[in-house]
Amino acid sequence: MRIILFMFILVLALQAKPIFSNTDQADSSQYIEALKNLVIATQKTRGLTNSYLNGNLIALMLVQDAKSNMKKAIGSMESLKLASDPVINQRATDMSSKLTDLNRKAFKLKPEESFERYTQEIEQILMLAQTVSKRSADHMSPFAKDASFVMMEQMLPLTEYVGQLRGYGSGIAAKGAITQEQKENLSVIIANLTSLNNELQARIKNVLSSGRKYYPQDVEEKVTKMNSSLEAYVEFAKKEFYKESISINPDSYFTNGTEIITQIIAIYDTTNKAILEDSKGWL
Repeated sequence: MRIILFMFILVLALQAKPIFSNTDQADSSQYIEALKNLVIATQKTRGLTNSYLNGNLIALMLVQDAKSNMKKAIGSMESLKLASDPVINQRATDMSSKLTDLNRKAFKLKPEESFERYTQEIEQILMLAQTVSKRSADHMSPFAKDASFVMMEQMLPLTEYVGQLRGYGSGIAAKGAITQEQKENLSVIIANLTSLNNELQARIKNVLSSGRKYYPQDVEEKVTKMNSSLEAYVEFAKKEFYKESISINPDSYFTNGTEIITQIIAIYDTTNKAILEDSKGWL
């Protein structure tokens, strides 16, 4: 009997699957969801603010909704269990304070300064998301660790590079002209975006394979579609923004970028659901 029991425990250990639900893994997943919502709302606020400051008055009507979504995401973060972690709480509180202050001042700043300030704050949100993921890694299954890495280190940062291309480009489109410095900055964004997307496409295949039972059947098709949409958006930017005369509708360009971010987030959300499903264990 002891031998049978020992073998049973050994099999569980080798598969690294909890017998009971892994609440730490679930708590991390919920907090990461709120952080994702804050990233998306802040990216949208940055892009719309930049477009408005460059002369697109229509963008002004949408900024307040984006700021409201930022506030909701912060409120959600504060209500979750992980908010009681002293390290996470301190960083989240500081981040929230800086974002609130920036939202009040953004319209008084120059477009380049406003864009850069929001970008710096988004970097802090991404760093917090990575901290949450790493602090929870010891309590995660191998699949959840890999999936969490792809979400925090690749998917969420990829939305940021698309957000930069969307927001920076919409400002240029609203202005109808581009400086040499803006061309160089745009090239850096495109290079970073392309490199990270290549890394994501290579790594996500393993995650989808190891967690196949947790994913819907069409997930690989969605990944392929997202990749195609992203590549087309990049090619459009490389073709249209380096012309002497720029004639791009800033709102349509912004909307197209938002659609790509939505595609990335759909895959992100599906992966987060897979982690939650994996956290339920066997019994």
